[in-house]
Amino acid sequence: MSLAALTLSSPLTVSTTTKQKPRPPHNPKPKITCSSLTTQSQSAKQHLLNLISDQERGLKTQNDTNKRDSIIKAIDDMTVLGRNTVTTGDSLSATWRLLWTTEKEQLFIIEKAYLFGTQAGDVLQVIDVDNKTLNNVITFPPDGVFFVRSSIEIASSQRVNFKFMSAVLRGKNWEFPLPPFGQGWFETVYLDDEIRVVKDIRDDYLVVERAPYNWKE
Repeated sequence: MSLAALTLSSPLTVSTTTKQKPRPPHNPKPKITCSSLTTQSQSAKQHLLNLISDQERGLKTQNDTNKRDSIIKAIDDMTVLGRNTVTTGDSLSATWRLLWTTEKEQLFIIEKAYLFGTQAGDVLQVIDVDNKTLNNVITFPPDGVFFVRSSIEIASSQRVNFKFMSAVLRGKNWEFPLPPFGQGWFETVYLDDEIRVVKDIRDDYLVVERAPYNWKE
């Protein structure tokens, strides 16, 4: 017997003593759980939202390089958290309201709206994955709106290709059509039930939230 030491105590009895192998110490490896990932995501998201909260949708960031760099670093952190996730499914369909952007055209319209005797209201991105449509919308309360219609195609788990189809500047009792002007792509690098973080073909960034209403033409 390899695991027993035999000792003869009398001609009629045999006693056995079994040697126990020592157990190795139990040192479990730390596991990354869903709850820990959720906590990490919430912390990173709140940090980003705090950074952009006083930036007037990006107007103040235009002349503050340090602030812009801090926000983009926070977006990069969100990108890491969103890696390997699918962000082009049904949950992409929504009316998204602008919180912050680096897009110069949108910021110009927001900033200069007063020259036309008005001010910009909600800036929206309205996406319908099933119908393959995207509307970029800038509202001018109470009755004005400028919107660009686009068609979209899902290119990958996070990328959407788009092509502008038409644009309209509309007032209370009038409407002025504009020609379509371009195409490109955007990537939703992070998406949850509240916000969406986007990078596009021109290296512009966009942070939007789910609006509490659905915008319709």
